[in-house]
Formats: sequence, C-alpha cells, structure tokens
Amino acid sequence: MTIHRVVALVLPPQSTFELACAAEVFGVRRPGLPVSYSFDVCAEHPGAVSTLAGYDMAVTSGLRALETADTVVLPGWQRREQPAPPAVIDALRRAHSRGARIVAICSGAFLLAHTGLLDQRRATTHWRMAAEFAARFPGVRVEADTLYIDLGDVATSAGTAAGIDLCLHLVRSDHGAAHATQIARHMVMPPHREGGQQQYAATPPTARTPVSLAPVLDWAAERLHEPLTVNDLAVRANLSPRTLARRFTAQLGVSPGQWLLQRRIMAARALLEETDLPVETIATRVGLSTATNLRRRFRSTVHTTPAAYRRSFGRGTSP
Repeated sequence: MTIHRVVALVLPPQSTFELACAAEVFGVRRPGLPVSYSFDVCAEHPGAVSTLAGYDMAVTSGLRALETADTVVLPGWQRREQPAPPAVIDALRRAHSRGARIVAICSGAFLLAHTGLLDQRRATTHWRMAAEFAARFPGVRVEADTLYIDLGDVATSAGTAAGIDLCLHLVRSDHGAAHATQIARHMVMPPHREGGQQQYAATPPTARTPVSLAPVLDWAAERLHEPLTVNDLAVRANLSPRTLARRFTAQLGVSPGQWLLQRRIMAARALLEETDLPVETIATRVGLSTATNLRRRFRSTVHTTPAAYRRSFGRGTSP
C-alpha cells in the first residue's frame, strides 16, 4: 500500500482540537490496521507556535513540507479578520496545482477561500461563522447545514467534531468503508454521522426539544435485511408518516427513505469489502431485494458499480 502523506499547516494561535481531529485519524498507528498515511505538521515560521490551550507547540517544518504533501489540512484559522499571509496562500496554490488535496476544518475554510480555490464552488464552515463567511466571500456557495463537503480536490467541514467526520470520509474514499470503520471503532466514534450541523446549532430558548429519533434508528439499523418502509418506521415511532418525515428533516437533514437507502448502501459497501458473497446475496441482506436494484442504487450513490468497488476495496486488495 502506498503511503499517503498528510501535512497539517498550523497558524498561531492554533486550535488544538481541530489539529487533533486530523492527527487522530491520519497520524495514529493502530494495532491490526495497515499504515496507510504519514502525518506531519508545518508552519509558515518554524519554531514555537502558540495555541488556544495556553501552551506552545514546537514545529520544526516550514512551508516546504507542503511541496511533497498528498493532502494538506488547514485545522482552523483564528485570525480570519487579518489579511491572509501571502507566503501561505502561494504555498497552498502551488500544492493544489500539482495535485494535492486541500482540506479545511472549521474556520480553516476562511483561509482556503483566500486562495480562490472555492470561487463559484460549494463550501461549509461552523454554523456560527456561516453568515460571516458568506458575506466575506460572496463568490462561494455556502451550505450552512452541512457537516462536510468534499469536491475531490478541496474539502471543507463544519465546526470542531465535524472535522473528524470529514477525515473519516476521506479515509473511506481513499481506502474503503471497512478501513474507515475500523479506525472509527478504535476512536469509539460512529463511522458516519447522519444529517447536518443544524441539529447541533443553538436553538431559541423557547423552542421545544424534539424527541430523539435514536430508538427508531437503532431499531431500523438492526433490520435492514427486512423490507422496511417509511410506514414501518412511522409505526415504530408511533408517529404519522408526515410527522416522521418532518422529524427526520429537522434532526437528520434527510427524508426517512433517504436515510434507509444510505444505511443499506453503507451495509452493502462493507459486505463487498469484507466478504466474497455474490451481489445477489448482498442485495437481499441489505434489503434491496435484487442485484439489479442494488447496482442501480449503488451507482447513483457511490458513482461506481458493486463489482468495480469490490475490485478496488475488497479484502486482499491494495487500494
């Protein structure tokens, strides 16, 4: 397996949590898992870099580290009211032009936007900063209710823990769902959180706290092999289908039918990676009935066929 080099660019005062999101996913070696990434940290000016946590980090690498990075991570940018450092912007543009993937976590989207790489494209950031981001960069299409957006060459995430969601997503894209799930399991994290960041945003004090959908989601996740319908979910939740749909949209950002399909496709990906079961059997196990239906749904969601996905990510295959 080729080692993918990830380099985080830190800027004072650096948020330790956003940096740790990337370091935990890409930089920690875990027993039983292949080493697929290397992880380094660089700064515009090597030396002591102050943090929001009250201590300094000793960073030994400068911007030249970006010249060989496969992925560059921008783990937040606290001084977004100031002009972006010209040397940093130039280094990011050069890294991108030679094919590096640029990943911005939380307020790092502001720094990425200064490069022009988000012009006329979709992006997200912390819900609290979304309006400011849209005002300062009117050429960027801001999606304030999204946990992360991956455009292939650039990616942005919402606030704090959404950085972990984005990093796990990138692992899933690079090495398959099973590999990402193993990392998430080591971190005691869900491999994929549903919905958008609206569910985490502050709500008015007078707003009623909605009843959690967690019980019905857990119930459905254990029965994906069954021909579940939206009506089945509504009956389990003791709600009308229309009310259930409103709850799903408010709490998860998707409809009940979309959620069911997402979970079934995720289950199919894992079976394609970890077993040699025929596509027909996998279709039955994940509740998609036939191989034809699975292929059609899989292509529309993952943008490839089950057979091609298995060739890329199946067990014993080096992605």
